[in-house]
Order: sequence, then structure tokens, then C-alpha cells
Amino acid sequence: MSPVAQSLVQSVDWLAIAPPTVVALAALAVLVADLFVPESRKPLLGLGAVGALAAGLLLLLPLVGAGRATFCLTGDPAVCSYSADTFTLAIQFLVLGGALVAALLSVTALRDSGPRLPDGEFWFLLLSSAAGAALLPASRDLATLVVALEVASLPAFALVGLRHGDRRSSEAALKFFLSSVTATAVSLLGVSFVYAATGTLHLTRVAERVQHVDGQFTTLVRTGVVVLLVGFAFKTAAVPFHFWVPDTYVGAPLPVAAYLSVVGKAVGFSGLVLVTVVALPSYADVWGPALAVLAALTMTVGNLGALRQSATRAYGAVRLLAWSSVGQAGYLLVPIAAAAYADDPGRPIGSTVAYALVYAAVNLGAFAVAVLVGRTRTLNRVDDYRGLYAANPLTTLLLAFFLLCLAGLPPGIIGLFAKVTVFAAAVDAGLGWLAVVMAVNVVIALFYYLRWTALLFRAPEGETAAHRLPAPLTAALAATGALGLALSGAPQLVLRFAGTALF
Repeated sequence: MSPVAQSLVQSVDWLAIAPPTVVALAALAVLVADLFVPESRKPLLGLGAVGALAAGLLLLLPLVGAGRATFCLTGDPAVCSYSADTFTLAIQFLVLGGALVAALLSVTALRDSGPRLPDGEFWFLLLSSAAGAALLPASRDLATLVVALEVASLPAFALVGLRHGDRRSSEAALKFFLSSVTATAVSLLGVSFVYAATGTLHLTRVAERVQHVDGQFTTLVRTGVVVLLVGFAFKTAAVPFHFWVPDTYVGAPLPVAAYLSVVGKAVGFSGLVLVTVVALPSYADVWGPALAVLAALTMTVGNLGALRQSATRAYGAVRLLAWSSVGQAGYLLVPIAAAAYADDPGRPIGSTVAYALVYAAVNLGAFAVAVLVGRTRTLNRVDDYRGLYAANPLTTLLLAFFLLCLAGLPPGIIGLFAKVTVFAAAVDAGLGWLAVVMAVNVVIALFYYLRWTALLFRAPEGETAAHRLPAPLTAALAATGALGLALSGAPQLVLRFAGTALF
């Protein structure tokens, strides 16, 4: 082998890349199997998808504490394109766990929808998106980052519009598609600016070289940083780039909306963290203040939007969860902004990871109950939950618990602790004004979360009918409920990230 060819050979750590690889291979297997499986056996594809996501989660266990990396430069083994560090594993656990719960919800939704939702295409798109989302937090060069971002995003907006003959679904998919394409174009422009100034795509090398660019390239880099922030602001649904969220969540099948609310956010935030904290720490004076302002705007607009939702409006429960997710995105941005002012930026990022894990568990649980109610009350108004306790006591208690966790009230202890860690990150960074804005927004959010919770226990109007719980939906509720209760009893399982330097 010639020296030139030998220098291009890279060893592959198959165990490190196993979680996203297994999910990606399962996506291809489902697509091929769909051609040969008879219509009566299509539900088996869903069981295969659930099994693949569970396998991906299990494959994270051998990587804990290992700190593996692969696809490294032969001339510099410390510069790699894929890293399975603590940050990566935490986000991959969130992504694959969230996709698994969404898959359990989808098994029931596909059965109820019949031919309107084709099984093979649905599972292929969900697994493909989950594979891209699992790849993204491990990406350590800008090319892999952008590819992973698009692999996660493109199947997602196809999922939104997959329901045949539904104008609302098609409109939601179009809005989501246009916002996603805009975000991609803007992000690629920012990547091109950074590459032009530094001559490298690897994040660690960008961090080194960007400090020594010629004076004529300084403006180019600063413009690239701002443009990248705008691109990821679309992906994270940060204000003013949040306009697609409510209509997309309403038009999408409910399991897909649940998937977007958790996994979609994880994709945007992990990419934002890698670009700012890992690749561009020397430009913290640019992205730090910008993210602080975005955080304040996002949490305020999101909570005010949720507050305005009428209990009798069609799809009001889904819209409330959509606006709530925008507000929660604002809280998630706070520690990333704080990282710009911290001596050790890895610690504030740990607060974001801890909050994201808590939010994922309880928000997926709330969506699971919405899927249950939506089976009989297709308009899914907030008022449809009135007197739910009389028909489904255990499910009602779980929904009340999830809403109190999101509000940060006991017995949702983990929600309270997660908010305290985010609040502390802002205070420690000297962002007192942002901490005040967050405190005001927490109070605003209390009103609509408690209003919905109180409605669950009011006297029902008319006769109440119990909602049947299919096995997959029961499993999703049990998993999210058990995780939420376990974290409230032992919050250190997640909150230890808040005190850990993840980079």
C-alpha cells in the first residue's frame, strides 16, 4: 500500500458507533421487509422498530465511562470525527429513549389510523430520524454535524405529513419543511464562513485556529457565528423562529408531535452546544449575549402563548403542550448562554443536559395521556380532560404528576430541582437579569399547568367512559411514570450532570 493511501486509512471502533448504526440498519431492514410482509402482518414491523430502539439503548451501557472516539486523523489521533463521551451518551440516551416511547405510542396510533398511516414508511422514517439524532451529539466535525442534522430532520417533516388525505397534516408538513430548509441553508452558510476562515472542519481544530485568524477574517468569523446561531435557533424553536411549532404539533400524528417535542429539541440543542462551546469558545462574547436574549424571549413568548390557550378550542391541549415546549426551550437555552461567562463551560452544559433529561421524561408522559384521550376525543380540547379522574384514576394521577413536574411543584420534585440547577447556572454566570426573567416565567407557567391539573379532578359533564389502554400505550405510560417517580425520589441520578464538566 502506498504511503498516501495508507495515510487515508482509519480504524473504526464498531462498539462506539453501534447505537446509531443498529438503528440505521433496522430502518433499512424495515423498508425492505415492508415489500414482502402481507398487510395482516404489518404490525410486526412496529415490534421490530421498538426492538431496534431498545437494542440501541442497551448498546450504550458498554460505553459508559469508556470515553471512546473513532474516525480520527491518522496524523493526529486526538482529532476525531466521532466521540462517545459523557455528553454524547447522555444525549443518545435521551434521543433513543424518547424515540422508543414515541414508537410505543405509534403502535397504537397506526392501528387506530388504518391505511391512512402506512406502516412501512412510518417506521422507516422514524428509525432514520432517530439514527441521525443519535449520531449528532457524537459529531466532532462540521460536515458530520450537518449531515446528522439533516438525517434527523428530513424524515421528521415527512412523518408530519404522512397521514393520507389530511389537509391539516399536509399544511403542517409544509410549514415544518420550509422552516427546516431555511435553517439548513442558513447553517451551511455559517459553516462555510467558519471553514473559509480556519481551513478545517474538526471542532477542536476550529477552536484552536479561530483564535489566530488574520484580522481581515475576523468579521467573516463573527458573521459565521451569528448565522450559525440563527440556523440553530430555527431547529430549537427559539423565538422569533418558533412560528412553525403550534401548527406542526397539531397537524402531525400525536406520537410524532411527542417525538418532535423531545428528540427534535435534543438535536437542536446538542448541535448548538457543539458549535458554541466546543468549536467557538473564543467568540463567547458574540454568542453568549445573543443566547441570553434568545432565552429570555423564548421562555416569555412560549409561556404567554400557552397562557392564552382556551379550554374549549379544538386541539387546545396539543397547542398548550406546543407553546409549553417553546417556553421550556427558553429554560434550556439559559445554561448554554451561561457557559459563555463561566470559567468551566462544561458545568453549565451539564445543567442543560440534566434539565433536558427531566423534561423528556415528563413531557413524553403528558403526550402519552394526550394520545390516550385523543383516541375517543379527536378534537383533544383541554376541556375534554374535565373529570378524567372519574374514568381513569391512575392515568389522571400520572398526568397530574407530569404537569406538576413541568411546573416545578411538589410532588414533581425533579422538575423543581431541574429548574433550580438552571437558575443557579444563570446566577453563577452573573446573569442576574436572566434569572429574574426565568423566575417570572416560572410563575406564569404555574397558572396554566395548575389550571389544567385542577380540571382533571372536577365533576365531569355528562356520563364518563373509561379510556381503554392498549398494551403499547400502557408500556409508554408506565415507562415515563416510573422514570419520573424514580428521578423525583433520587434526583441525583440526573442532577449529577449539573455538577459535572462534560467537556
